[in-house]
Amino acid sequence: MEREPDRADPSREAVESWIAAYEEAWRSEGTAALAGVFVEDAVYRMSPYAEPVRGLAAIADLWERERAGPDEEFELRHEIVAVDGDTAVVRAEVEYGTGAEYRDLWIVGIAADGRCRSFEEWPFWPGQPIADGRSEGR
Repeated sequence: MEREPDRADPSREAVESWIAAYEEAWRSEGTAALAGVFVEDAVYRMSPYAEPVRGLAAIADLWERERAGPDEEFELRHEIVAVDGDTAVVRAEVEYGTGAEYRDLWIVGIAADGRCRSFEEWPFWPGQPIADGRSEGR
């Protein structure tokens, strides 16, 4: 990933603030809050091999499809694993009111204004196979 020239690196506090804004946006009705979380031309990947979703409008469409709405019951816990330059790695755990649970690694590229310019998830859930068998015999 390319660094933005002449900018200060985000602090852990700035990353904490971004995570809080992300969660607040997820819990908010509609998608207007996303403008405070992502830059206009942000790139969002739901998994490392997924096609990227590009731009705020496309991210808003994705969020509307993926979440149950502002009343969705969930608890988000997180730990900032690393901040290196303008990139943060976050370990997130989410437990939904439905009983579903996920562990995620987030790779977050932070823009100079504190919003996200790139977001990549590495989601895992109970029972998910570690490999799909293609690596056997290699």
